[in-house]
Amino acid sequence: MANRQTTTLDPQPATVDYPASWYAASEPAPPPQAGLRGAHHTDVCILGAGYTGLSTALALAEAGYRVTLLEAQRIGWGASGRNGGQAIVGYGCEQDTLETLLGADDARQLFDFSRDGMRLLRERIARHGIACDWRDGHAHVPLNQRQERALRAGIVHMAEHYDYPLQWWDRDRLRQELASDRYRGAMFDAASGHLHPLAYAFGLARAARAAGVRIHEHSPVIRLERGTRPTMHTADGSVSADFAVIAGNAWLRGIAPELESRIMPVGTYIGASAPLGEARARALIRNDMAVADCNWALDYYRLSRDHRLLFGGRASYSALPPPRLASAMTRRMHAVFPQLRDIAMDYVWGGYVDISRNRAPHWGRLTPNLYFAQGFSGHGVAATGLAGSVIAEAIAGQSQRLDLFARIPHQPFPGGRLLRTPLLVAAMSWYRLRDALW
Repeated sequence: MANRQTTTLDPQPATVDYPASWYAASEPAPPPQAGLRGAHHTDVCILGAGYTGLSTALALAEAGYRVTLLEAQRIGWGASGRNGGQAIVGYGCEQDTLETLLGADDARQLFDFSRDGMRLLRERIARHGIACDWRDGHAHVPLNQRQERALRAGIVHMAEHYDYPLQWWDRDRLRQELASDRYRGAMFDAASGHLHPLAYAFGLARAARAAGVRIHEHSPVIRLERGTRPTMHTADGSVSADFAVIAGNAWLRGIAPELESRIMPVGTYIGASAPLGEARARALIRNDMAVADCNWALDYYRLSRDHRLLFGGRASYSALPPPRLASAMTRRMHAVFPQLRDIAMDYVWGGYVDISRNRAPHWGRLTPNLYFAQGFSGHGVAATGLAGSVIAEAIAGQSQRLDLFARIPHQPFPGGRLLRTPLLVAAMSWYRLRDALW
């Protein structure tokens, strides 16, 4: 195996430009935006310059609002700049979860909104000229009979109840596109796809700034003052506004405890292989789609523009990354593609995503002028853009879509701050055992 330098990142906060990753190495960072100084007033103040905050800011600015956005680190520093890059129609939960929680009609509306979110993602990339390596196509691949039955039933259900076309590929059809014998077939979605996450965040920020949004980096919000004009305070300044939006997701630290208790920060990890060369890379995934298996602790992967395999997997439900992460990620890659046994990882990195207890999106209001969106549960690339538009509509007085999302019931994770992580670790161990046995 090639002897290469591997960078492993602990996902804890740090005062750095961008955490080491292939994304940061392959995409030049824009000049930093000045930190907040002094007292300011605006129409809308937003906490967090990830996809959610940037999308909300862009939609509001295009509607004529004055918007100030406060970011603790740098644009796209959190999950928006480190995620797997897979943009998938739908949400982190299955549609039958939404059917159970809200009924069939509302679940259908929510799914149609997610299709709007995917269209919005593509439109923004095109309209603002965001060079983020967008590619069409996504496949969910089963490893056992239980998973295959679920996917096949899901294809029928989505066609009959949601008018959404998905394709079933048998093992031979999948083998025409994917050079792995690990799977029993695939559920292929032509409407979903993948992109360069950090490049997309940078592109959203450029579009927002061009629309008039004021972005302040290295400006962590240390206190939120609620009231008729909510005010966000940093160490060196403050912003008061008619409306405020909390878009900190997994990085909230005491700003809104009632939100923080309803999400769990989960560490996820991704590696980038050494360059394979164009011919060898295309031989792995001939149609350049993104792929994810159906295990609870899933593997997911795609090709990069410089012909690497970007391979995600593993998850940490504690505060620590898994031990010997680089070796474990390399073994998982080799299990899927034994033909890459001479290839190691050049980069391994990680970060937190925010999962809700039922994996459904958690969007709404804390007060009439204080909005939030969180709980993307690993499906945020497209859904965050939808969240931004839905919140912008509500601030402008059209709240029908947000009101529907706000009806989704959400419970806090059991155990409080001290015990919720151990309890979740125990639950995840059961799901991993189920994947292995059934």
